[in-house]
Amino acid sequence: MAIRNIVKAPDQVLREKAKPVPQITPNIQKLLTDMADTMYDAEGVGLAAPQIGILKRVIVIDVGDDNGLIEMVNPEILEMDGEQFGPEGCLSIPGLNGDVKRAMRVKVKGLNRHGEEIVIEGTELLARAFQHEVDHLNGILFTDLAEKIYEREPEPEVLRTEVRKEGRK
Repeated sequence: MAIRNIVKAPDQVLREKAKPVPQITPNIQKLLTDMADTMYDAEGVGLAAPQIGILKRVIVIDVGDDNGLIEMVNPEILEMDGEQFGPEGCLSIPGLNGDVKRAMRVKVKGLNRHGEEIVIEGTELLARAFQHEVDHLNGILFTDLAEKIYEREPEPEVLRTEVRKEGRK
């Protein structure tokens, strides 16, 4: 288990476009593991490699649904439809939220940690998370898209404790 440092805005690495991963190697598999550990430690629902200073097209997501941990290399959004509007935050922009318009449903293709192609459809929070993390791979932050940005209200300790108990390992 390795917890990586999360890069914070305005670090320029967050504005750069990540490079495709040519092949899944043991280093990429370790990166996926470290990213998941880092995301869970920070109590996030998604993390992109540029957020830990690595310009590779790699994301991890866990919104607490039946999909569990999603690890994806070279993700590509194939389809988007519908619309949702709501708050987003980011581990790289602590203390702020913003109201962002996103697609309600997405279909995303990429590779898993074994180099196998996977396609995942997501709605609501999962769709939002996919769009948010893929944006990171393209140097886009939620603050670029938000109609309104505001300070995040602190999460009650009771809620944080309950999330940890539910096994977000």
